[in-house]
Amino acid sequence: MLAKLSTRPAVRKCAGAGALTLTLLGSGLPAAAADEPRPGLSRFYKQRIAWAACDGAGVPRDLQCGKVTVPLDYAHPGAGTLDLALARYRATGVSRGSVLLNFGGPGGSGVHELATGGKQFMDLTNGYDVVTFDPRGVGRSSPVSCGEGGDQTSVATGQNLDISRPLPLLKRLRQAADQCARNSGPVLAHIGTVDAARDLDVMRQALGDSKLNYLGFSYGTRLGAVYAAQFPHRVGRMTLDGVDTLTEPLSEQGVAGAEGLQTALDDFLDWCTTDIACPFGRDRRMAGSQVVRLVRSLDRDPVPTDFGGSFSGQDLAGAIGSALYSEELWPTLERALASLVDDGDTRGVLGFSAGAFWPGGGLTPPVRRPGGDGIRAAGGRHGGLVDSADVPADNLPAALLAINCADDPDRPSDTQLTKDLKSLRAAYDQASPVFGRFKLTQLLMCYGRPKGTSYIRDRVKDVDTAKLLLVGTRGDPATPYRWTEETARRLGAAAVVLDNRSDGHTGYSSSRCVHRKVDDFLLYGSLPADGSSCPADRRVRTSTPGPPGDGGPAANG
Repeated sequence: MLAKLSTRPAVRKCAGAGALTLTLLGSGLPAAAADEPRPGLSRFYKQRIAWAACDGAGVPRDLQCGKVTVPLDYAHPGAGTLDLALARYRATGVSRGSVLLNFGGPGGSGVHELATGGKQFMDLTNGYDVVTFDPRGVGRSSPVSCGEGGDQTSVATGQNLDISRPLPLLKRLRQAADQCARNSGPVLAHIGTVDAARDLDVMRQALGDSKLNYLGFSYGTRLGAVYAAQFPHRVGRMTLDGVDTLTEPLSEQGVAGAEGLQTALDDFLDWCTTDIACPFGRDRRMAGSQVVRLVRSLDRDPVPTDFGGSFSGQDLAGAIGSALYSEELWPTLERALASLVDDGDTRGVLGFSAGAFWPGGGLTPPVRRPGGDGIRAAGGRHGGLVDSADVPADNLPAALLAINCADDPDRPSDTQLTKDLKSLRAAYDQASPVFGRFKLTQLLMCYGRPKGTSYIRDRVKDVDTAKLLLVGTRGDPATPYRWTEETARRLGAAAVVLDNRSDGHTGYSSSRCVHRKVDDFLLYGSLPADGSSCPADRRVRTSTPGPPGDGGPAANG
């Protein structure tokens, strides 16, 4: 998804103490022991966060900002440091500590999400400081970038993609990977989830908590699972919503993602064709065929946009995929597609662009991302943090790609990719005639990058932790429900599954029942029975829609 855009193998760790030697992008990275920090790390564990009002126009007045410093390389803690941006809402009463949020992606800025969509988490302030952060390489925390024209995604999804001539495509992908490395700096070699989970433990200590209380969405479930494997005895109350896979290779994840998006599109068309305003008419069977024809037509003959450049069928597939993450966005998607079909107006669908490349990717639809959060560092750059206005425009896709590739140990050779590409294209097209080609790019995205760690796939299992609440949504287009079941089995006896019988990516923001049960667990330790379920909320059609791009919910974020 690109997290939604949320994904690759997730990670857990063996619960045994002692140092394990892992390989992350070619460098040795010892895993954390379950008790005390390793020599050289104690100074990072002695920090306390200096909170202050966030500086910036339009930022909620009660939102506070801070930072924590972490090693660039945990294997060599004296080799350099990174500052990570944090934000929080204070507990309204007596605080029992903090609950740390990760909104997914990977590549999503937690500071941005809490600043713009934090209201839905206010119930948690009844007992906690609600805290989030920009992970390493993301947002204000040493953001990575591929620079002008260095987007591997556009290379792989461009209208000139020719699988019958893969070698020129692979050459362009390798050049794009090299450009990303040149533009991203030293953090790129230490950006994976294994490092980010260790950052979580530094944050936990800096927040003054003996155990980590955590709510992670989509990719954030991978991050939480890795933490549980690395620091099993420091896990407090942990909820994982929109559960990522920890084992499937990218090729299988892509097929699952295409199938999930096709199912969500079918549900959307079931809804749309009951409305006279549906741009695909009232005949449900014909509507599905019309969407396929529209995507293929735009691939053959892209239309110009108001911003220069052109809009292809693959651009449309990505935009639709992003909008399908939340049922609340369906009316806005219907209007945007009507404008495209009736008038050739791409503005509405462009508002959804940039999503759904990876399963498990993120919580908030990209429609809300432009504009930033307005937060800036006092006096400009200081302490290693970047002003939100200075975060590179391509940071989200660049970080998403970098983190997923760092977590992926598979690197097919040129020969293998050339051999398999045609048959893979057929499998992806069978999974979805609309999203198949779009999701096939997932298999190509890491080409030309260093091989990632096998730690997640091999070591994150049978965790010896307190109970973990896993929320799976039956109609999730990004993280299929079967991933919740598979990950629960992999994590072992600690995992408790809540079955959300609804649609959309993740359940906390879209299901009143899920929201209540998650809050009850985090605030009071009240855990639902394993295998219990939440019914779908009643669907309500918006009767008086506003203009395209006007709103839509702050859907999951």
